Amino acid sequence: MMDTYSLMRLFADSWVLLAMFLFFLGVVFWAFRPGSREIHEDTASIPFRHEDKPAGDRD
Repeated sequence: MMDTYSLMRLFADSWVLLAMFLFFLGVVFWAFRPGSREIHEDTASIPFRHEDKPAGDRD
């Protein structure tokens, strides 16, 4: 019979590692999915939206 620590260690070494790898692949696919270029370009251009004048103070 295995003690709790050994059982949890075995579970973490196999299934949790596989789950984390699949999560990583999902995040990479989501970031580079077709059609996301416009969203990323819009987000990247945020600092340059007010090039001609300051954004203004918020009081």
